[in-house]
Amino acid sequence: MAQKTIPKEVVSRVQELREQINYHNYRYYVLDDPVISDVEFDRLIQELDRLEKEYYLATPDSPTQRVGAAPLEKFETVRHRVPMLSLENAFSEAEAREFDERLKRFLRTGEEFHYVVEPKMDGCAVELVYEEGRLAVGSTRGDGFRGENVTQNLKTIHTIPLQLLRGEERLPRLLEVRGEVYMDLPDFKKLNEQRLAQGEAAFANPRNAAAGSLRQLDPNITAARPLKIYVYGVGEVGGRGFSSHWEVLQTLKTWGFRINPLIERTQGIEAAIAYHHRLEHERHGLAYEIDGMVIKVDSLTLQDRLGAKARSPRWALAYKFAATQATTRVKEIVVNVGRTGAVTPMAVMEPVEVGGVTVSRATLHNEDEVARKDVRVGDRVLIQRAGDVIPEVVKVITEGRTGREKPFVMPTHCPVCDTPLVRPEGEKVTRCPNPDCLGALKRGIFHFASKGAMDIDGLGEKIIHQLVDTGLLKDVSDLYGLTVEDLTPLERFAEKSARNIVGAIQGSKGVGLGRFIYALGIRYVGEATAHLLAQHFQSLEALMEAGEEELLQVEGVGPQVAGSIREFFQNARNRELVAKLLAAGIKIQKPEAAAVTPLSGKTFVFTGALSISREEAKALVAARGGKVSSSVSAKTDYVVAGEDPGSKYAQARELGVTILDEGAFLELLR
Repeated sequence: MAQKTIPKEVVSRVQELREQINYHNYRYYVLDDPVISDVEFDRLIQELDRLEKEYYLATPDSPTQRVGAAPLEKFETVRHRVPMLSLENAFSEAEAREFDERLKRFLRTGEEFHYVVEPKMDGCAVELVYEEGRLAVGSTRGDGFRGENVTQNLKTIHTIPLQLLRGEERLPRLLEVRGEVYMDLPDFKKLNEQRLAQGEAAFANPRNAAAGSLRQLDPNITAARPLKIYVYGVGEVGGRGFSSHWEVLQTLKTWGFRINPLIERTQGIEAAIAYHHRLEHERHGLAYEIDGMVIKVDSLTLQDRLGAKARSPRWALAYKFAATQATTRVKEIVVNVGRTGAVTPMAVMEPVEVGGVTVSRATLHNEDEVARKDVRVGDRVLIQRAGDVIPEVVKVITEGRTGREKPFVMPTHCPVCDTPLVRPEGEKVTRCPNPDCLGALKRGIFHFASKGAMDIDGLGEKIIHQLVDTGLLKDVSDLYGLTVEDLTPLERFAEKSARNIVGAIQGSKGVGLGRFIYALGIRYVGEATAHLLAQHFQSLEALMEAGEEELLQVEGVGPQVAGSIREFFQNARNRELVAKLLAAGIKIQKPEAAAVTPLSGKTFVFTGALSISREEAKALVAARGGKVSSSVSAKTDYVVAGEDPGSKYAQARELGVTILDEGAFLELLR
């Protein structure tokens, strides 16, 4: 068939339509100031779509191509030309002032800096690469040096321009733009309501929802999620120079990008601190979540002179908000059974807003913690939610007691299976010893299906409860025998949702060794330890047969962890479960060689109590190539200080070693 001749007026009209649509997208999504109706906009899209199909003129940067790409099998890796470094954290005015003084000492100047101050968005960092004004590649931050290629997913976000707006000046031949993909709180709430109605698990918070949406292999799923972006900087720019960060932001705005309207340019650190106070006061009125502010030196010349440390630029600081707290009343204290049989007290409270999230439950950790804080039913309590950490009761407001409050008494029998509870000598945790306890089974299956383990999308707690209660699941291996016919009779299951769940389960059969070890739910073995074990032993069989002495050779594995691993694999029921999982078709992939990370060779020292075990903390460091020392010296890179830190904290301050609290430590690892 002869190729169809394309009239010049058609080519011209297609270009005109694309420019008009890009402009109206910018007016609607970026400026929030449309100048045509939705009906008129739809007509432009329909005309462009018709002409592109009739004359085969569709191009990747056309507005008609935001959705429509085929699902991927996996994401490719993208290397960032300029590393997307993390930021040093500050949690107080004193630390912010120390940052300012440190810059002045480094540059040997007494003059006040001009800073650009910005809200610190709580979303998912991405990089957008434009070549000759067209979006070529979009990727996640990843480890700062490499990310995942999520171009076709980012194209579905209407606040990301596919083609830069052309002004009077020529567009740069190469432009790397950094930004934060996020989800507004009302949209997040609506999305979770929809997921729950469809029998799917709710997202924990907007950040997880944004990150999960970007990592969908099918871009049509991402397109259905209400994602937005604010851009905050650039990486490499070819063919265009800038003198200040403020100029960068203003220029990005003219090219069609969304810049947070709360960003300001200030002079001096005191003005930046005043901005922090205003932002903290206003944060609860914002439509999105922020967890602090970012302070950046405005002059790009000074930024170049200041340079970067191993993991962060010297010229920027993340000044975080204090942990969010609120007061409420304890209605009752219940106990939950975990996957290892641990029975944990939980305070059920009158619902209260904390950090933009409605909270009605808070952990009380264990029986001793309840007694130490003297938490009683009816008490008014101060609760705290820091980041994604489960809310906890900080203290009881004893002044409000009436005398009618009821002390907590730990039950003697399991609330699920009625087995007598035990508390091993020397341990703080009370446990249900029944290996057939349905409470432990449900939590174990939930852990098995979680993101860091088998990553079975859509298999939430409510569905797991249904499957166990109806007898369809007696252990995790039964997941792989489920059929669509098994699920459709259950409440909230239509044929489509049943097929999705069964498909997700079958799709999880190919799994890395580290993820599989973690999925087994071995006591004391977290994600980091599981991956270290995988790197060391290289096969499940070798790990299962390893003795305690060999296990202790793994960096980050101590006697407690080694004993737990050995006990797990000596248990006949556990070995039988592993055999059933392998017989069900699970294919374990050999681990790749350990990657070099920004923490490779860095030395950490721990002091004080952390919410995770010391051995798990060591494993997290070791998994990223770091080392753990028992003493502080001038060669120490980081001291991680938990509650009640000892003399190592003072030594670190004297030597000028960077001190991290637990939150900053976990953020650094991320």
